Amino acid sequence: MSNDQPEDTPGAHTVIWARPERAAKGPAPSRSRSQIAAAAVALADAEGLEAVSMRRVAAELGIGAASLYRYVERKDELYDLMVDHAEGEDGAPPPLTGDWRADLTAIAHRTRGMIHRHPWMATLAPGRLPYGPNSLKWAEHNLAAVDGIGLRIDEMLMAGEILQAFVRGFVIGELAEQQALQRVGLSMDEWLDALTPYMTTLMGTGEYPLLIRASAEADSPHAENRGDLVFTAGLNQILNGLLPERQEPDQG
Repeated sequence: MSNDQPEDTPGAHTVIWARPERAAKGPAPSRSRSQIAAAAVALADAEGLEAVSMRRVAAELGIGAASLYRYVERKDELYDLMVDHAEGEDGAPPPLTGDWRADLTAIAHRTRGMIHRHPWMATLAPGRLPYGPNSLKWAEHNLAAVDGIGLRIDEMLMAGEILQAFVRGFVIGELAEQQALQRVGLSMDEWLDALTPYMTTLMGTGEYPLLIRASAEADSPHAENRGDLVFTAGLNQILNGLLPERQEPDQG
């Protein structure tokens, strides 16, 4: 019978950050939370989130799976470590400029870059409450970026959620496009070239006039930095809508 514990065992859930990394009694740990997180992140980056298990991470660390449970009680806590590790890769949040649009733009670009480095963050991070030390610092930073511009606290929270939802959705689309091109073994320009005969046929039918016009006249699909152009345009639209309109008091 294996000594390995199941991936997740029932019981009272505690926040890993509420427990000391080193127990008051017993031997000193041979692995740190940072090392555990780094091993899990490397595994997810290389093979996808589905490859991350207590046994695989333990093997990467050169310890037994049962030993890993001394540090991490369940795989869910392993995910918490991974998210916080990724959140801390860029270091501490920079000082705010006082220009809320510039600060939110920087936050959006940082998030986009992080998800491109770690695609699993697009789906894993939204489900993890920001209780880790790095996550807490960035969550506070994100709220501080819109503090003092006339938003109520609920609106400040919603502004952050809207911004993050846009960034995650956009990058998920970018990653899906990359994967689709990899499957067919073509670049974007090669794929557009392959579509040309079909689009020419459609043009002769008189159907889909706006799509045909976009195919023939639009510059952005062929731009080398198409992703950056569309991301910037979409981000500006999101930022334009974050400040709610206030009704003027009745002067009557």
